[in-house]
Amino acid sequence: MKNTLLLLSVLLLSSCYQSERNCTDFKTGKFYSESTTNGVLYTSEFIRTETLQIETYNNRVDSSEVRWINDCEVIFRTINPKNMAEQKDIHLKILTTTDSSYTYEYSYVGEVNKAKGTAYRK
Repeated sequence: MKNTLLLLSVLLLSSCYQSERNCTDFKTGKFYSESTTNGVLYTSEFIRTETLQIETYNNRVDSSEVRWINDCEVIFRTINPKNMAEQKDIHLKILTTTDSSYTYEYSYVGEVNKAKGTAYRK
């Protein structure tokens, strides 16, 4: 009985601290993003509509088709890939949101290794 009460208490307390996700607030708009991979900080700016994302990174502009799987997960497909890496679709999942930003994890579709970042509304 003690173990049941302890388990119930832990479940109730942990449910109070769930991260809020208002993903639909970030489906469209202008954003600035930061992501660290292997100790290197990468930044970019992008504009996202319901079906398109235009991103500026290292003075280079890339355009991707946007396909939402659900309110918090999206697949990006580069429109005019220049190499094999750009031919791979990217899966992004929004993990948490605030009123002006979201944290996310992303990877190439089908790959296990994921990177994390934060995007801020401009």
